[in-house]
Amino acid sequence: MGTIVWMDERLFVAQARRSGRIRRIELRSPWAFCVPETVRTAFHVVLDGGCWLVRTTDSPLLPLGRGDLVLLPRGVRHMLVDDPSMPSVGRAQAPDHIGDGANGRRSLVLSGGYRLRRPPPILASLPEAVHVPADRCRRHGVRAIVDLLDAEFEGGLPGAATVVPALTDALLPLVVRAWLDGCTAGSRAEIPETLSDPAIEGALERIHAEPERCWTVNALAHEVALSRSAFARRFARTVGAPPAAYLAGWRMTVAGRLLRDSDLKLAAVASRVGYTSEFAFAKAFKRDYGIAPGTYRRRLAA
Repeated sequence: MGTIVWMDERLFVAQARRSGRIRRIELRSPWAFCVPETVRTAFHVVLDGGCWLVRTTDSPLLPLGRGDLVLLPRGVRHMLVDDPSMPSVGRAQAPDHIGDGANGRRSLVLSGGYRLRRPPPILASLPEAVHVPADRCRRHGVRAIVDLLDAEFEGGLPGAATVVPALTDALLPLVVRAWLDGCTAGSRAEIPETLSDPAIEGALERIHAEPERCWTVNALAHEVALSRSAFARRFARTVGAPPAAYLAGWRMTVAGRLLRDSDLKLAAVASRVGYTSEFAFAKAFKRDYGIAPGTYRRRLAA
């Protein structure tokens, strides 16, 4: 029947330090694995074979074929199963069965999770399961990112610890864009303005790409050709926070990732997120995370 394991949060995202919160799993029938709700934003890509997404008793089963991607944006407990008629499948309640039979039907799945301390507003408006079929993944660049991630796993290339997290971060907005391509006009109307306001999207892209820059509200407004007052008003309405607060939060998010996924010294981490003083960075980090950056790194390494 296969080896029984339990896919808790630590196992599911344990490779964050080594492979950017992603696991590449080769499976042989029969198999099933469960992801708990503690993995707040999870995704799965079927690289080969096929499987089914199983959620609660009231949710329909979702078949996933080769090249399909599914995103669970809000930490819903779920299972991926080789066969939905498997006796052990109790609507995301069964223990995991990772099949190890040499003759079983093969599936290859790329699974990952995001640690989003400040989830973007768009996630709250997405459905419980965002299914992006293979053809839409190809049209919107999702497949290109997935292929690059797969190559990193296959090749064992130097620098993978840096490349994989960056590719994983790039995947999320592309998945949302690909899903929006298949939305009806009615469902699009429920999506926040972030993706339909090019000025605010442009400002966010600049903040995300260069958190180390000395961004001011005036500078960001100038970048997107808005007056300071119009930009500040539209940014707060769209994103749910003023520009300065969002920038500070994003810098701490990037800092946490660098402390977790790199060996950079604290001074270098501080510089990467816009702080010229290591002391000022440590003070801001402790205010946000509740512990000093050095302690944060040591606890993750323990």
